[in-house]
Amino acid sequence: MVDADGLILKYRNEGVRRIKLGLTDIDGVLRGKYISLDKFESIANGKSSFCDCILGWDVNDQLYDNAAFTGWHTGFPDVLYRLDLTTERRLLDESNMPFFIGNFVTDTGNSLHPICPRSRLKSVLAMAADMGFEAQLAFEYEFFVFSETADTIRQKNYTNLVPLSPDNFGYSVLRTNVHSDLFNGLMDYCLDHGFALEGLHCETGPGVWEAAITVDEALSGADKAVLFKTFCKTFFQKRGLIATFMAKWSMDYPGQSGHCHQSLRSISNGQNVFYNAAKKYAMSDIQQHYIAGQKKYLRALLAITSPTINSYTRLVKGAWAPTAATWGVDNRTTALRLIAGSNDSQRVEFRLGSADANPYLVAAATIGAGLLGIKEKLALAPPTTGNAYLIQSELPENDQLPGNLRDATRDLVQSQAAREIFGDEFIDHYVASRDWEIREYERHVNDWQLKRYFEII
Repeated sequence: MVDADGLILKYRNEGVRRIKLGLTDIDGVLRGKYISLDKFESIANGKSSFCDCILGWDVNDQLYDNAAFTGWHTGFPDVLYRLDLTTERRLLDESNMPFFIGNFVTDTGNSLHPICPRSRLKSVLAMAADMGFEAQLAFEYEFFVFSETADTIRQKNYTNLVPLSPDNFGYSVLRTNVHSDLFNGLMDYCLDHGFALEGLHCETGPGVWEAAITVDEALSGADKAVLFKTFCKTFFQKRGLIATFMAKWSMDYPGQSGHCHQSLRSISNGQNVFYNAAKKYAMSDIQQHYIAGQKKYLRALLAITSPTINSYTRLVKGAWAPTAATWGVDNRTTALRLIAGSNDSQRVEFRLGSADANPYLVAAATIGAGLLGIKEKLALAPPTTGNAYLIQSELPENDQLPGNLRDATRDLVQSQAAREIFGDEFIDHYVASRDWEIREYERHVNDWQLKRYFEII
């Protein structure tokens, strides 16, 4: 716990005048505002409010017309939120101003909000704690960088864009040497703002980079992923460049993933419960159940981990993105990749997620599915070896993944597992938001995907 009174006294002694705060909407977009230090003092130990449209609109600030939780029928009242004082960062570009993450709470302010993405992850982590586990995770993201600005991409109608560097050149030392100021600058920027990168390199494609965020406890790890996506874009836009986390900005190049590495630790002794040196692949029974749960529920939860129309342009065979609910040992063609190692490194990598997904919801869905696998003591089928794309036609129907958001959403609404993980109220609201997303796409021309997702998602 952080002493709010001590924090405020410290800020006054420093001459801090205001703070900035942020919360995510359904799509994982960070929304927030500045507040005065006096206002911060009045809410630091309590709660404050936002218009609940934050949870009732899309990435273009268009209000859902089909949601029961909020809408014109409710008059868009305030929704309460609390700041998490443990999330403090200092914004170096804004005179060391404090920044905090918050999450929405119920009207009493004493329980988690049924719609808030961060609250849904906290609920899943409470489930894990009741089972004696603490989850750890680390996200890694691929993103394209362009020698463009927010204005020029619109002036060009998102066509004929100039990437930061030309052609394919994965893991290039030449490119990192040429743009060393940007590579080192981004790593320093992330370190200084509390979401340090473990690694950063060129990926295959013109101007595409991949960043691996340092592992942390699951809630903090998801916070870091949310902040990375916004602050990474900030870093480049301040330098006359622009980065996108669209799942796929061009059909000519590979898509952009949002992989999530996960493990469980025992609360009682801190040991990695996935690791058992005596077992094949050092894979404990708990890890087998966990991966079996993820595999079983991948299809049902796909609309959460691949949430946009654009997400499904990435999920095609032979494009470094899984297309079926498969698992393998150090196999990058499968959806779930077992990484065998030690007590420190034994984990599973969720490779299905795209860079456009909400990190809180990806973490909640995948950890929740794994926990269900442990509860149900699910048996794990043998691993897929070799090229997983070649065996897809031989897999059972439940392992075949939908190829579009409409079908994925249909699976989600029917899933009892999804409702157990997220709650009925969230699933009903989220399904309404995906239905809206589908209808918005259907009434626009093809370049709608670029205009909608390129900068904001």
